Amino acid sequence: MTEMDMSQYLGAFLDEAGDNLQRLDDLLLVLEKESTNLDVINEIFRSAHTLKGMSATMGFEKMAGLTHALEDRLDAARKGTHHLDDVDMNLMFSSLDTMQAMVDSIRGGGSDAHLDVSELVASLRNMNAAAPQPEAAPAAQEDSFLDSLSQQEKEWISEANNIGRTVFRIQVVLSESCLLKAARSYMVINRMEELGDVIKTEPSIEALENEDFMLDFMIYLASQQDKEEIKNVILKISDVATVDVEELKNLEEPREEQIAKPRESGAVAEPSKEKKPEFAPAKAETHPAQQAAPPKPDLKKANQTVRVDIGRLDKLMNLVGELAIGRARIERLVQEARLRDFDEPLSQLGRISGDIQELVTKLRMVPVSFTFDRFPRLIRDISKSLGKEVELVLEGQDTELDRTVIDEIGDPMVHLIRNSLDHGIETREDRRAAGKPEKGTLKISAYQEGSGVIIEVTDDGKGIDPEQVKKKAIERGILDEEDAATMSDEEAIQIVLLPGFSLAPTITDISGRGVGMDAVKTKVETLGGQLDLVSRLGQGTSVYVRLPLTLAIVLSLLIKVGDETYAISLENVEETILVKRENIKTVHGAPATLLRGEVLSLSDLGDVLGTAVEESQRDEYPVVVVKIGKNKIGFIVNELIGQQEIVIKSLGRFLSKIKGIAGATILGDGNVALILDLVSFYTTKG
Repeated sequence: MTEMDMSQYLGAFLDEAGDNLQRLDDLLLVLEKESTNLDVINEIFRSAHTLKGMSATMGFEKMAGLTHALEDRLDAARKGTHHLDDVDMNLMFSSLDTMQAMVDSIRGGGSDAHLDVSELVASLRNMNAAAPQPEAAPAAQEDSFLDSLSQQEKEWISEANNIGRTVFRIQVVLSESCLLKAARSYMVINRMEELGDVIKTEPSIEALENEDFMLDFMIYLASQQDKEEIKNVILKISDVATVDVEELKNLEEPREEQIAKPRESGAVAEPSKEKKPEFAPAKAETHPAQQAAPPKPDLKKANQTVRVDIGRLDKLMNLVGELAIGRARIERLVQEARLRDFDEPLSQLGRISGDIQELVTKLRMVPVSFTFDRFPRLIRDISKSLGKEVELVLEGQDTELDRTVIDEIGDPMVHLIRNSLDHGIETREDRRAAGKPEKGTLKISAYQEGSGVIIEVTDDGKGIDPEQVKKKAIERGILDEEDAATMSDEEAIQIVLLPGFSLAPTITDISGRGVGMDAVKTKVETLGGQLDLVSRLGQGTSVYVRLPLTLAIVLSLLIKVGDETYAISLENVEETILVKRENIKTVHGAPATLLRGEVLSLSDLGDVLGTAVEESQRDEYPVVVVKIGKNKIGFIVNELIGQQEIVIKSLGRFLSKIKGIAGATILGDGNVALILDLVSFYTTKG
C-alpha cells in the first residue's frame, strides 16, 4: 500500500495511538506498585504490541523500533528472567514520553524521524542482554492446552465426537499490518459458525471485540468438515497470516487411546449408554453451549460508536443555536399578533427543538476523566522530583462537561496540582514533625451542583499562612501596614490570586514565577466560571472551581439598564429582589441594604456601565444579587424582563478582551443584547 493510500488512516492512527499511550501510562503506574503482577505485565505487553503493529503499518519506523525494544524488555519480565526495578520503570516511562512526543509531532504535520531514540533503544536492549537467559522450557505435552477447558466444555467436545462431529482447535494469526483486528476476528468466527458450532474462543468474545489480544486467537469448533477445508476458508479472509488446525479426540477415553479413528463421511458414532443432550446444529435452540453458557456478545457492537470531528459538533451546535433564535422570534411575533391557532404547532416545535438542543449538548459532553487521566502520571513525576510521597484520590471522574470546557481547563488544573505538591504538601520530615502521616494526600473531585460543575482540589499540607501573605504583600507594595492590620485572614489569603504574587522563596521548574494562581483565575473566569480559595494553616488548602456545563446555549436573565437590554448568565445570579427606597442606607460611604439580616452592598449598574440615565426617584428598585467569591453584591437595574435561553455569540478578536462583556446574543425581537460578566467587571472596577 502506498504512502498516499495510508494517509487516509492517519486520523484513526493518531486516535488509537493516543488511547494506547494513555492505557500504557495507567498500567505502568499500577506496575510500579505491583512489579510482579503478571496480569499487568501481559496487559502492557499486549498494548505495546498493538502500538508497534500500528506504527509499523503507518511507516513510522522509529516509533515501531522503540516500541519493539520496550516489548522485548516486557517479554523478559513476563517470562520471569528479569525483575523490574526503579531503573526499568523510569526507562519505560521515558519511552512513553518519547512516543507521546512522536505522536504530537505527527499530529502537527511532521513525523517521528527528527527524534533520536537510539540511546533509549540501546538502553532497553542492553538491559535485555544483561538479563539472565531463560532456561529451555520443558517440552509441552500434546494435550496440555486441554487443562484450560471447563468440565462442561470437555463434555461438549465428547458429545460432538459421539454424534459424528470432529472438534478442532484452530489457531489464527493475523498479519502485523492488520488495522482492524476486531473486525477480522469477527469475520473468522462468523465463517466458522457457517461450518459448524463454535464452542469456545481464547481469548473470550469480549476480549476479541475490544481488540484486547495481540495477533493470535483460538477457536474450538465442532464440525463435519475436514481440517484442510476449514483452513482454506480462513486463509481467504484478508489480513490472516497463518492458520493451524488441530483435531481433538473424545476426552472421556483414556489418554493413550485418543488417536484418530477412521470413519465414513456423515457416519454417526454409537451413542454412549449415559443419556446426554443432543448436540444440535449451530442454529438450533437446543445447543448445549447456548443453554449452559452465558450469551456471547455480538462482535458487531464494536462498530456502534463513531469518532466525530469536534468542528462538526461545533457547527451543529451553532445551527441549533440559530434554531433557538428563530423559534424565539416566531414565538414573539405570534404573541404580538395574538394568533391562537399557532399555539399548538409552536408548542410542538418548542419541544422538538428543545430535545434536539439537549441531545446536541449531550453529544458534546465528555467525562472529566478525559482530563483527570493525565494526573496520576503527572503527580508521580512531580512528587519524585520533589522527594515527597503523595497519594492521589480521584472522585467523580464520570461527571460530564462540554468538550470545549474540558479542553480549556486542563492547563489550569496542572497549575493547581503543581502548587499543591510544591507549596502545600510538606516533605516527609516536616510531616513527621507535625504529627502527620509521611505520605501526603491530594484529592481531586468533580461533582455537579445546580447547572454547573464543581472541581475541587484539596491537599492536607501546611496551608497558607495569612500573616506571611500580608508581609509579602507589604514588601511588594500591594498593601500598606494599616490595611494589613485590619484585613481578615480570609481576605489575606485571596491576595495569592493577584497577578505576579508568589510565596515561593525561589523560582523552580515547578513554581515560583507568580503566574500560576492568576493564570488559573483568569482562565476560569474566561470560561464563565468562578474560583474560590479556602485554606487553614497546618491543615491544608482547597481550591473550588465552578464551571458551566456548556458554553454555547445558556439560560440567562434579561434586564434593562437605561434604554438598553442586557443578558446575565444565571450561573452568576443568586437571586433577584425589590428594595424599597427607604431601606437603602449608606454604609462606609456606599449604598447598602439588609438582606435576611446581612448587609448587602448595592451598586447602580448604570453607573458601572457608564450608561446611567436620569430618572425620577422610585419607591422601589429591582436588584440583581450576584455572588463574587464569598461576597454578594446587589446591582440596581431599571427593569427585570425575565429568563430566556440565549446563544452566546463572540464579539470578534478585537472586542473579545473587553472586561465585563462576555459576548452578545440575538433576542427574540431581532435586536442584539450584550451579555454581562458582572463578576469580572466588578472585580476590575474594584
